[in-house]
Amino acid sequence: MRLKFTVNGQPHEADDVWEGESLLYVLRERLGLAGSKNACEQGECGSCTVYLDGVPACSCLVAAGQAEGREVRTVEGLADGAKLDEVQEAFVEAGAVQCGFCTPGLVVQTHDLLERKPNPSDAEIRESLAGNLCRCTGYEKIMDAVRLAAQRKRTQGKAAHGKATQGKAHA
Repeated sequence: MRLKFTVNGQPHEADDVWEGESLLYVLRERLGLAGSKNACEQGECGSCTVYLDGVPACSCLVAAGQAEGREVRTVEGLADGAKLDEVQEAFVEAGAVQCGFCTPGLVVQTHDLLERKPNPSDAEIRESLAGNLCRCTGYEKIMDAVRLAAQRKRTQGKAAHGKATQGKAHA
C-alpha cells in the first residue's frame, strides 16, 4: 500500500508498506528519521514515542496504515531548524542524555507534559514519564531536565507576555 501522511510539517509518501509494518519502522527505515528508537517493540519502554495528531503514541504499536492522512511529529520535529526546543536543550544541559536510547521518548513526553501543565509537581512529572524506561540512570537528571525546561518555558512565556503588553501600551 502507499502511505500518505505529514511528518514534522512536511507531506510524505511511503510506497510498498505492508500491513504489519509499524509506524516506527516507516519513520526510521523508510524516511530516515532515526530519532525514535526501537527498543522493546511492545509499547513498554516509551523510546519510540511520537506525536500522532498531537497526542503522544508509541510508534511501535501503531500500524503504519493507521497514520494515513494524519500528522506525525517526531523528536526531530520539536527543533526549529538548528535551534533545539527548550526541552531538548534542558536534557543536554542537565546531563539527562546518557546512552541516548530513551531520550527521544522522554523528550517528546516531557514536551507534551509542559504543553499541558507548565508548572508540574514532581509527582506529576513522574506520572507523566511513568511509561518511559531508562536503564542508565536513577532518573534524577531526567527530573532536573524537566524542571529546567519547565522553568525556561515559564520564563519565556512571561517575557513574551510582557512584550505583547508593552506593544499594546504604545499603540
